[in-house]
Amino acid sequence: LQVEQPAPNHNGGMLAFGPDGYLWAGLGDGGAANDVFGNGQNPATLLGKMLRLDVRDSTASAYAIPADNPWLAADWNGQDVRDEVWAVGLRNPWRFSFDRQTGDLWIADVGQNLIEEINMVPAAQVQSGGLNFGWPLMEGRSCFQSQTCDQTGLVLPITDYTHEGNCSVTGGYVYRGQAHPAWNGVYFYGDYCSGRLWALAPDAGGGWNTV
Repeated sequence: LQVEQPAPNHNGGMLAFGPDGYLWAGLGDGGAANDVFGNGQNPATLLGKMLRLDVRDSTASAYAIPADNPWLAADWNGQDVRDEVWAVGLRNPWRFSFDRQTGDLWIADVGQNLIEEINMVPAAQVQSGGLNFGWPLMEGRSCFQSQTCDQTGLVLPITDYTHEGNCSVTGGYVYRGQAHPAWNGVYFYGDYCSGRLWALAPDAGGGWNTV
């Protein structure tokens, strides 16, 4: 699987095997700025997407498409979506992780100039997929370069933060260790520039998020 990169940034990414045994890949929108290449909401490209691949099928030349990938037999607003795609509307999800106890998926998506975001997808939705995280319509929980925008059908982040001494989110992991029981279920993440680390503990009352 090869994907052409039109700009020198957002070329990294992450590969991880999910609880389902499939290979997941987070691809940026192609780089430059402001999604200038129009990939975030473009169903015909793999850029700006989360991919879900089956690399266990020895009969496939390289990889197979999981039979339950969300757009394998469906379209999106009348348009065909690449079969590899599990979710659209991401800017640079270069770090993501699965909660090894619950199977929830955590995606840290790097923002443009103002806002960084953390997305959390419950395990039940991980199985179904077909999500749209909103880029470039949204940056975090705010409309991008606009006071208003159509947010219908978009998945908004569980939390976000601004560029006040920060610049780029680095996603982490939900703690499931033995040494610190009070941290069980807490998601840890940081910022590339400031070096700040946050602890995010979602709960029924809205959760808490602290440096």
